[in-house]
Amino acid sequence: MFQKTILTGLICGLAACAADTGVVGSGKNLYFIEKQQATGFPGLGNLKAEVFNEANSFCTKKGGQFEVSKSSETQPPYLLGNYPRVSLEFRC
Repeated sequence: MFQKTILTGLICGLAACAADTGVVGSGKNLYFIEKQQATGFPGLGNLKAEVFNEANSFCTKKGGQFEVSKSSETQPPYLLGNYPRVSLEFRC
Protein backbone atom coordinates (compact mmCIF):
# COMPACT_ATOMS: atom_id res chain seq x y z
CA MET A 1 0.00 0.00 0.00
CA PHE A 2 2.78 2.42 0.97
CA GLN A 3 4.64 1.70 -2.30
CA LYS A 4 1.52 2.50 -4.34
CA THR A 5 1.18 5.81 -2.52
CA ILE A 6 4.82 6.70 -3.21
CA LEU A 7 4.50 5.69 -6.88
CA THR A 8 1.32 7.73 -7.30
CA GLY A 9 3.02 10.75 -5.74
CA LEU A 10 6.01 10.44 -8.08
CA ILE A 11 3.82 10.15 -11.16
CA CYS A 12 1.79 13.21 -10.14
CA GLY A 13 5.00 15.11 -9.42
CA LEU A 14 6.42 14.31 -12.84
CA ALA A 15 3.19 15.28 -14.56
CA ALA A 16 3.32 18.64 -12.80
CA CYS A 17 6.69 19.33 -14.45
CA ALA A 18 5.15 19.38 -17.92
CA ALA A 19 4.79 22.86 -19.36
CA ASP A 20 2.15 24.27 -21.67
CA THR A 21 1.93 28.01 -22.22
CA GLY A 22 -1.24 27.90 -24.28
CA VAL A 23 -1.55 30.61 -26.94
CA VAL A 24 0.17 33.84 -25.90
CA GLY A 25 0.02 37.09 -27.87
CA SER A 26 3.51 38.38 -28.68
CA GLY A 27 2.86 41.29 -31.03
CA LYS A 28 0.46 42.55 -33.65
CA ASN A 29 -1.25 39.44 -35.02
CA LEU A 30 1.71 37.34 -33.74
CA TYR A 31 1.27 34.48 -31.26
CA PHE A 32 3.44 31.97 -29.41
CA ILE A 33 2.95 28.45 -28.01
CA GLU A 34 5.43 26.26 -26.16
CA LYS A 35 4.89 22.75 -24.80
CA GLN A 36 7.31 20.53 -22.90
CA GLN A 37 7.03 16.89 -21.85
CA ALA A 38 7.41 16.04 -18.15
CA THR A 39 10.16 13.49 -18.88
CA GLY A 40 12.35 12.44 -21.77
CA PHE A 41 10.72 9.04 -22.17
CA PRO A 42 8.06 9.84 -24.79
CA GLY A 43 10.47 11.79 -27.01
CA LEU A 44 8.95 14.43 -29.25
CA GLY A 45 6.25 11.98 -30.33
CA ASN A 46 3.03 13.84 -31.01
CA LEU A 47 4.13 16.98 -29.18
CA LYS A 48 4.88 18.91 -32.36
CA ALA A 49 1.56 17.87 -33.90
CA GLU A 50 -0.29 18.98 -30.75
CA VAL A 51 1.31 22.44 -30.90
CA PHE A 52 0.56 22.89 -34.60
CA ASN A 53 -3.04 21.68 -34.16
CA GLU A 54 -3.58 24.06 -31.24
CA ALA A 55 -2.27 26.99 -33.31
CA ASN A 56 -4.42 26.02 -36.29
CA SER A 57 -7.54 25.71 -34.11
CA PHE A 58 -6.81 29.10 -32.53
CA CYS A 59 -6.57 30.78 -35.95
CA THR A 60 -9.67 29.01 -37.25
CA LYS A 61 -11.68 30.31 -34.28
CA LYS A 62 -10.46 33.83 -35.04
CA GLY A 63 -11.50 33.40 -38.68
CA GLY A 64 -7.92 33.45 -39.93
CA GLN A 65 -5.46 31.12 -41.56
CA PHE A 66 -2.56 29.60 -39.60
CA GLU A 67 0.93 30.63 -40.82
CA VAL A 68 4.20 29.55 -39.15
CA SER A 69 6.63 32.34 -38.38
CA LYS A 70 9.27 30.33 -36.40
CA SER A 71 9.45 26.82 -35.00
CA SER A 72 12.04 25.06 -32.83
CA GLU A 73 12.36 21.85 -30.85
CA THR A 74 14.86 20.38 -28.41
CA GLN A 75 17.32 17.76 -29.59
CA PRO A 76 18.20 14.49 -27.85
CA PRO A 77 19.57 13.23 -25.55
CA TYR A 78 16.61 14.02 -23.31
CA LEU A 79 18.40 14.01 -19.94
CA LEU A 80 18.76 16.26 -16.90
CA GLY A 81 16.06 18.78 -17.73
CA ASN A 82 16.54 18.72 -21.51
CA TYR A 83 13.09 17.27 -22.05
CA PRO A 84 11.23 17.26 -25.37
CA ARG A 85 9.99 20.80 -26.02
CA VAL A 86 8.42 22.49 -29.05
CA SER A 87 8.16 26.26 -29.51
CA LEU A 88 6.04 27.83 -32.22
CA GLU A 89 5.59 31.45 -33.24
CA PHE A 90 2.75 31.99 -35.71
CA ARG A 91 0.35 34.43 -37.32
CA CYS A 92 -3.32 34.24 -38.13
